[in-house]
Amino acid sequence: MTALEKATGDVVFKFEPFVFHVLCRELQDAQLLHSVAVDSGFRNSGITVGKGGKITMAVRSTHCLEVPLSHKGRLMVSEEYIEFLIHVANQKMEENI
Repeated sequence: MTALEKATGDVVFKFEPFVFHVLCRELQDAQLLHSVAVDSGFRNSGITVGKGGKITMAVRSTHCLEVPLSHKGRLMVSEEYIEFLIHVANQKMEENI
């Protein structure tokens, strides 16, 4: 809170989604991993095949959060709301795990 009160610009609370890249030998392997990832709740997962034939499977969660806290140095939310955001972000981290 002390740092937020001293901020002179815009401050954003941000939680990025989980991303795990796996290099696969065969497309079948990537497809199997993709099925497992999607069935496990990682709906933003996908397969990429590069120009050289490199097959990459990305396991991605949908758990993200981006909330402005201050604008031009003016705090726009309460300390209680920031504590709530931290709780929500920690829950999302647990879901990622």
